[in-house]
Amino acid sequence: MSTTARSASERSDGTQASLRTPQMRRILASSFLGSAIEFYDFMLYASAAALVFGPVFFAELDPAIATIASFATLAAGYVARPLGGIVFGHFGDKLGRKGVLVTTMIMMGVATALIGLLPTYSQIGVAAPLLLVTLRVIQGFAVGGEWGGAMLIALEHAPGGKRGFAASFANLGAPAGSILSAGILGLFSLMPDEQFLSWGWRVPFLLSVVLVLIGLFVRLKVVESPLFVTFDREAEQRRVPLFQVLTKSPLVLVLGTAVAMSQLTISGMASVWGLSHATAQGVDPTFALNAKVGSAFAMFVAALLAARLSDRFGRRPVIAVGIGAAVLFAYPMLLLVDSGENWSFAIAVVVGQGIQGIILGPLGAFLAELFPTAVRFTGASIAFQGASAIGAGFTPIIAGSLMASAGGMPLLGGVWIAVLIACAIALFIVPEGSKRDLATIR
Repeated sequence: MSTTARSASERSDGTQASLRTPQMRRILASSFLGSAIEFYDFMLYASAAALVFGPVFFAELDPAIATIASFATLAAGYVARPLGGIVFGHFGDKLGRKGVLVTTMIMMGVATALIGLLPTYSQIGVAAPLLLVTLRVIQGFAVGGEWGGAMLIALEHAPGGKRGFAASFANLGAPAGSILSAGILGLFSLMPDEQFLSWGWRVPFLLSVVLVLIGLFVRLKVVESPLFVTFDREAEQRRVPLFQVLTKSPLVLVLGTAVAMSQLTISGMASVWGLSHATAQGVDPTFALNAKVGSAFAMFVAALLAARLSDRFGRRPVIAVGIGAAVLFAYPMLLLVDSGENWSFAIAVVVGQGIQGIILGPLGAFLAELFPTAVRFTGASIAFQGASAIGAGFTPIIAGSLMASAGGMPLLGGVWIAVLIACAIALFIVPEGSKRDLATIR
């Protein structure tokens, strides 16, 4: 074994590497900052879809229908995420992780800034929502590649005993981006309604350009993953990573997607549908956005602690605790959101996203440890982004439809709990990966 290969193997089994080297700190910073910027852009859209896009881009529709249409554009981005995972996963597995990360960041920044410049429905008619959907799809496509690359560049550099913690830096970008997006949008929502709907909401989207430039400065200094550099790419050159995953690991892919859906349904319920439903019931929009900032802090702290615990006790026990807590809190959360009271909504979203953080912390490492190096980017990305499309992208639409049906809240709660239980079953079928050597997974 060559010196480089031995070094990569030692990193994967956790005996010789440290998270405190200058390069490792740069890698973790890149993973966190890049993911935070991407999710700032992505979640900014989610908040704006709940509060702004209905009257701005679907002004001719009934308000309730306009909200559903706005959520449909939100879902379009989630649907694009698996496609981004497939395409960028292919190049990430073939050409390397680093190049993908630079490309996805630029793509996301441009799309987000253009949303901030879009004319409204009253200015250009139906072309406005069509352009909005197009840019949302580009956002989703970019995030589909970003998460896998940011997570793997950290995980594959890290010592085995700290892989969960290192991989969590990509996941920590999600609550950090949510904090930033909700905080900035909340600040501008203090403006008079007419000014906010006219131009105030656009400024947070345009600020994405500044964030992307900062992220690129850090990301361009990161070195390629050692496991990618050392694995036998010649043997894999003629193989298509997507086909390899679908033919050799179909069950693992399905089960990994199911586990990831557990935290992403919480995201859809608490962060998107909950925000829209609560404000419709009378919760103050600015207070609701501030509550989302608090909930993102809760998710950030919970994810960080859960990732640490997963390195000690394993991924499965920690994720199982999160899913169990979500089942117990499902109905209480729905009742709190439906109350129309400011502080009830705050409790619902803070506790709900705190529980989400317990699952999110170990999830990146959990998914990555299911697949070999040659297809790890593709496999982990499809699982996570497929769960995003199903669990988060369509949850707000499904929740709104179930609430409007004869079954109402009891039916919505029952369906959500059933989905969480199915996710828990999948969790206990797949193998525990925290002690596996990444270099030897086949």
